[in-house]
Amino acid sequence: MLHTIQSVTDYLQHLQDKGFHFKEDALGFIEFGKHYTGAEDKLVIAAIELTLKAQKEFDGAFFVSLLERLTKEKARNRSQAMRVAKELNILN
Repeated sequence: MLHTIQSVTDYLQHLQDKGFHFKEDALGFIEFGKHYTGAEDKLVIAAIELTLKAQKEFDGAFFVSLLERLTKEKARNRSQAMRVAKELNILN
């Protein structure tokens, strides 16, 4: 299912369907980060996923910082984002 999700909105709905609810400020951070970095949805989705895995909750500042780093490292998709996260020791 996750591979068929194309938009941030669809991904957030998928997480909500699984029982994870984002607060209004979290949605603001996601929207801000997307526009601030100019990242495509698939990279924003990867950054949300990585933020949740690394922080065990959604941390808006962490998310924006991570998304900035992923765009700086020219990650374009989930696998590249995961590689960068491992290089940065964000994930074990």
